[in-house]
Amino acid sequence: MPQPVLIAGGGPVGLIVALVLGRAGIDVELFDKGDIVHSQPRAATIHPATLDILDDLGIYALIEPQGVICPIVNYYDGKLLLASFDHALIKDATRHPWVLQCEQDKLSRTVFQMTKSLPNVVCHTASKVVDCAQSAGGVEITVDTGDGRQQRHRGAYLVGADGAGSTVRRVADIAFEGFTYPERFMIAGTTYDFAQDGYAYRNYIADPDEWYNLFKISWNGPPGVFRLVTPVFPHEPYEGPEALEMAQRKLQRFAPRRETYEIVVYDSYVVSQRVAATFRNGRILLAGDSAHLNSPIGAMGMNSGIHDAVSLADSMIRTLTGQEDDGALDRYVRQRRHVATHHVQTATIANKQAMEQKDPAARQRYRNDMRHRAGDNNLARQFLMRTSLIESLRDAARIA
Repeated sequence: MPQPVLIAGGGPVGLIVALVLGRAGIDVELFDKGDIVHSQPRAATIHPATLDILDDLGIYALIEPQGVICPIVNYYDGKLLLASFDHALIKDATRHPWVLQCEQDKLSRTVFQMTKSLPNVVCHTASKVVDCAQSAGGVEITVDTGDGRQQRHRGAYLVGADGAGSTVRRVADIAFEGFTYPERFMIAGTTYDFAQDGYAYRNYIADPDEWYNLFKISWNGPPGVFRLVTPVFPHEPYEGPEALEMAQRKLQRFAPRRETYEIVVYDSYVVSQRVAATFRNGRILLAGDSAHLNSPIGAMGMNSGIHDAVSLADSMIRTLTGQEDDGALDRYVRQRRHVATHHVQTATIANKQAMEQKDPAARQRYRNDMRHRAGDNNLARQFLMRTSLIESLRDAARIA
């Protein structure tokens, strides 16, 4: 009997790998410590390239009602609107010329329900992979279960989709190259409707002292909330009772009001720019945050992770069904690591630099560049092809 593919991590990346493999008739065992049922304010932006992929998998129709459709994205310098881009400009390149703001936990729960209908996919919840080893014939993992016991499971391959602090990556001795920003990023979600102030549902606001990203999400349903993302510097509190006060101060600095903002969610997190030295060590493969981390400015992390998931699953299917040898897995590494380094890292680092630029001359160049792009449909289309990640998928497909 063929050995199953083992997956560590039940976020969108691990679940989509499981779904695609399971539908191809491959046995899968997924181990998740709790991501499937979490409701923390994580990633929410799903770009057109990803929406097309999710549509192909039958997922899009299920998540669209849970999200907010956003065709327009605006760029500001302080209160000055520099550029407004309409995704309708790329309608010839995608079936979904818009962004869907749908939180990661909603996507995870939706895909989890889909995998549960597959008899050859077993999802072990409250189960954390704590060790792994491999041989010529397969892999073996050690799992901490919810009742405090340990279990061992064997499989043909192991997919590490267990996030930024990936145990799989560490045990496989794969270096995680890059750096961590000194500041944290804070999320403050409020019921205040910033649309009445002229903001679109997606906004990037450059500021030399404190930049902002402002997005609308559905949260627990209509009318939804606006979520502000902004830096929390090392001297500012981000934990305990003072964190809520800090979130209020951030909102008031962004848009001063006499009234106190109603804040329904707030949190902060460490941000890194890192890429694994390789996405493969023998029978162990990495995908998503286990393989690469980046600033959320541009919303490329979860999206590129989902692209990893589909690419890896397709490569594994070709290998496990005998259509190709395991060189297909090496191609996955070449394609997706190229995207991580040449597209995602490059773009997200540049995005943060533009958002926080202090040099007046450089800020003026940014203003001029954004206005020029927005004023030329060809340049605007090229810009949206990059930011929507369509260009990165096409570039990856050219790598043999």
